[in-house]
Amino acid sequence: MSTVIVDVPRTLYDEAVRRGGLDIGELVVDALVKALNLDPEVAVRVRLELAVKYLNEGRELIDKDPVQASEKLHKAAEEVVKALAQHYDLKDVLGRVEGRGGRWTVTDLARAVAAIADRLGKWFEEAWDTANYLHVWGGFHEAKLDSELVRRRLPDIERMIQEAQKILGGEGKE
Repeated sequence: MSTVIVDVPRTLYDEAVRRGGLDIGELVVDALVKALNLDPEVAVRVRLELAVKYLNEGRELIDKDPVQASEKLHKAAEEVVKALAQHYDLKDVLGRVEGRGGRWTVTDLARAVAAIADRLGKWFEEAWDTANYLHVWGGFHEAKLDSELVRRRLPDIERMIQEAQKILGGEGKE
């Protein structure tokens, strides 16, 4: 996946950080998906491409920066959940997200994970729990995991992406 650099005014960027570290890239993707009125399956492919991008970045960072790696791997899992929620047309979750202008909450993600796990199996919920563990304990919240502890959790995130690629026809190849 190639990346395009977009200029964001410093004041806007600083305000996003002040309000809890909003992901500017994610906001841009969400805004473009909405503004372009993309077909839902195209939006799913975009999410899966992002998941693969974050997975690859996370892998590369494990030995250099386990905190950043943890965040990237969590983000990969999050994009898989969003892609599969869209693919399975989880109307209750997507309706709430749309009602907030496309903003996902932890509860929305947890509900989507539960519905996806009902289809794919408990392993999906367990893999999501691993991603959340990385986010809280390995990421910026606590920063307590070293490279080895992050690496041990990588296979769960990889499986989420691999299974999503099978379901979605191989989009977003690594």
